[in-house]
Amino acid sequence: MMKIGYVRVSSVDQNPGRQFQQLNEIGMDIIFEEKLSGATQDRPELQKMLESLQQGDIIFVTDLTRITRSTRDLFELVDHIKRKNANLKSLKDTWLDLSEENPYSQFLMTVMGGVNQLERDLIRMRQREGIDLAKKEGKYRGRVKKYHDKHAGINYAIKLYREGKMTVKQICEITNVSRSALYRKLSEVNN
Repeated sequence: MMKIGYVRVSSVDQNPGRQFQQLNEIGMDIIFEEKLSGATQDRPELQKMLESLQQGDIIFVTDLTRITRSTRDLFELVDHIKRKNANLKSLKDTWLDLSEENPYSQFLMTVMGGVNQLERDLIRMRQREGIDLAKKEGKYRGRVKKYHDKHAGINYAIKLYREGKMTVKQICEITNVSRSALYRKLSEVNN
């Protein structure tokens, strides 16, 4: 039986230190770490952890939002863990108990999974409302374009393209501008 930790932050800028500290306080044999959005389907460390899972192992997370994206994702994850005769424990969500001894575990998982999904949806809604308000007040302009009019790389790429002495592939390699960005900018300039 191993105590396995799973740590995830949404971006490389975020610090997973708090999660590591909480998991190490209860003593982990191994910790898998990911720095990417939970919304993405491709979570290689999670997959690696699930593949290495053995009977009797316990996966620990600081809270369920670190390991699941949605209620459906939670159920699929729990089914996989149960098939391996392993367990999942959350430090924050202490109600979670996958053992057969708890007749309420499936009911509680359904309710709490729904609560977690509601929480994510409310955050998304508040974020959207904040952006809409900022737009009305003229404070929000959206994401800054990577290849703006004064971007040296894109301007040099356009210059090289117009000279006609190089292939698009060569231009993109030299200027470090993607092919699609170059074509998009060329169509903007020519219109």
